[in-house]
Amino acid sequence: MITVTSVEAQNKFGQLLDTAQREPVIITRHGRPAAYMISPQDMKEFQEARARSGEGKSARDWATASAQAWNEFDTKFGSFADEHSTL
Repeated sequence: MITVTSVEAQNKFGQLLDTAQREPVIITRHGRPAAYMISPQDMKEFQEARARSGEGKSARDWATASAQAWNEFDTKFGSFADEHSTL
């Protein structure tokens, strides 16, 4: 997973699209994560994990389901929070 500033992302957008096909790209603004750029396949996997986590749950439990999906994402790509604990 690589990290770039929002200014770098603007200047290297095409290159980052290519990079995102291989690994997630974290885009920061003012030193904090603002967005992730991921491949369509990774997005599909995330959405499927979120759907699996949310099956049969009420809207009130949807936040928990989303957290479980992010945990699956972190398991696959490594935890962003662990890598950037000083933010």
